[in-house]
Amino acid sequence: DMLDPERLIQCPLVKHHRIRARRFPYHLVKCKESNPEIAKKLATCPFNARHLVPQADLSNHIMKCNDKAFVEQDVVSRSCESPQEQLNNGSTWQAPPCAEDWET
Repeated sequence: DMLDPERLIQCPLVKHHRIRARRFPYHLVKCKESNPEIAKKLATCPFNARHLVPQADLSNHIMKCNDKAFVEQDVVSRSCESPQEQLNNGSTWQAPPCAEDWET
């Protein structure tokens, strides 16, 4: 199951590293720092920062990336909304009323 946080994922930098999915983003940061020469040869997918591919394969990966559909779907759905709807879909947080009167 792709949503299982306990599943093991192979590190794209060091092939014998197998990391639990929930720890994978943290591992990538540390592994890039520990292996800068390998990291230089890899490119990060613009749709999912967990996807590291050889630089020469990036354009091919972008064409096939499963996460691309999520981004495109979001862009299309937002383009169909009016500007007012887009504003309304943002944060609904409002500051609580303040009883303080700094003038008094």
